[in-house]
Amino acid sequence: MSLITTFAASPLVITPTVRSFTFSPSPRRSNHTVMSAVRSEITSTCPVLTKFQNDCATPTPVLRDVANALADDMQAGLAVHGGGDLEMILTYVDALPSGKEEGLFYALDLGGTNFRVRSVQFGGEEEHVVATKSEQLSIPPKLMIGTSEELFGFIASKLADFVAKEEPGRFRLEQGRKREIGFTFSFPVNQTSVDSGTLIKWTKGFHVSGMEGKNVVACLNEAMEAHGLDMRVSALVNDGVGTLAGARYWDKDVMAGVILGTGTNACYVEQKNAIPKLQNKSSSGTTIINTEWGGFSKCLPRTIFDQEMDKESLNPGEHLYEKMISGMYLGEIVRRVLLRMCEAGELFGQSVPFKLSTPLALKSQDLCKMHEDNTDDLSSVGSILYNIFEVETDLKARRRVVEVCDTVVKRGGRLAGAGIVAILERIEKETKRLASGQRTVVAMDGALYEKYPQYRQYMQDALVELLGDDLASHVHIKHTKDVSGLGAALLAATNSIYL
Repeated sequence: MSLITTFAASPLVITPTVRSFTFSPSPRRSNHTVMSAVRSEITSTCPVLTKFQNDCATPTPVLRDVANALADDMQAGLAVHGGGDLEMILTYVDALPSGKEEGLFYALDLGGTNFRVRSVQFGGEEEHVVATKSEQLSIPPKLMIGTSEELFGFIASKLADFVAKEEPGRFRLEQGRKREIGFTFSFPVNQTSVDSGTLIKWTKGFHVSGMEGKNVVACLNEAMEAHGLDMRVSALVNDGVGTLAGARYWDKDVMAGVILGTGTNACYVEQKNAIPKLQNKSSSGTTIINTEWGGFSKCLPRTIFDQEMDKESLNPGEHLYEKMISGMYLGEIVRRVLLRMCEAGELFGQSVPFKLSTPLALKSQDLCKMHEDNTDDLSSVGSILYNIFEVETDLKARRRVVEVCDTVVKRGGRLAGAGIVAILERIEKETKRLASGQRTVVAMDGALYEKYPQYRQYMQDALVELLGDDLASHVHIKHTKDVSGLGAALLAATNSIYL
């Protein structure tokens, strides 16, 4: 089941769909109803919380400044490498899925401690996806800090095992062809073509020696050849590009892909003639731009808690936008605010729970559970606080905790909405799709968007505020869960050596 959120002239509706079957929409709640009951009970004797709320405020003019600054950085990044906060990376994905793809193609997704391999049999316009199979495997911790030969050798051996287990009746490789794979590599890469790119640096706990500056595609191709696997990488992509391509296969109006999960990123379809840094390369048609928008830093309503968290992070001074809108950091910001409130005697009396000083103890899923507690005594909030921090709480304290959660999530969701508006307005500048009444779809993936309804609602509110009802009525945010693997296989097909 996928969730399609349709921005229509007031009232805004959220329409769940299963393929082409649409259920009856429910009316939109007011932007102010989510926390009104809690706020009405919060006393004014909480200076730390009051200042935090003021510092986090995202009224429409602040969101407009953020969207405009992000748009300026997009333009600067398209003009020259390093022109602004946003890298605006050329992906060289110039051919998007048409729905006519045929044959057997593969996808490999490496972006953390697990990797996933998928096979897809495409049947053209009539049959689309005939068969698909996937498998997720864990990477031994020692390989995450080993050599490139060890890591890619392990992956190639598992790929060979996966291919060996294929059912001949379901998956058919055309005679005389090599197997082709789309490689989703979610680490910083300097992409040089659609099927090559050099590693800039490892992240997410990886520190594989001898890799920085090397072509990651060549490393995988060499490993596959060494294991006797007749397979080659035809497309190198990240998860945002894979999401856009996978969603585009089913819906030709998809123009952008956004990831809102543990981390965040966005990509979109750009006109080549609007990219000055392409220089002498072909300037006709379109290409996908990977914005790497997590690095944005201007006009953001940062607080002392954001600044302190950033200083103690693994990458201080970097990815400031990501640290305000993505799932990895929301819980940590809340924890720091709660700790300061405790120290000021504004939360649990004079006690400061020892475990409240533990970094990253609070996760975004904990915030969501507390945020959704609609019991009279906020019993779920009390249970979560006790289980994580071993503290007994009264109703007044629980209400204040929920108020902190709402403040952080509201800011994050609304800032994410401003970022999406910047991308939509960039697309609009070159295409005039919305002004002409043309439907424009943003493919969305990530657990934060999927599982946190308050975050999702705040993001939607910001979109409508900035675009206005008329333009927003043509924008569709489509939840496209786990389509990046399909997208990678599709891009292998659209960039096949046999075309």
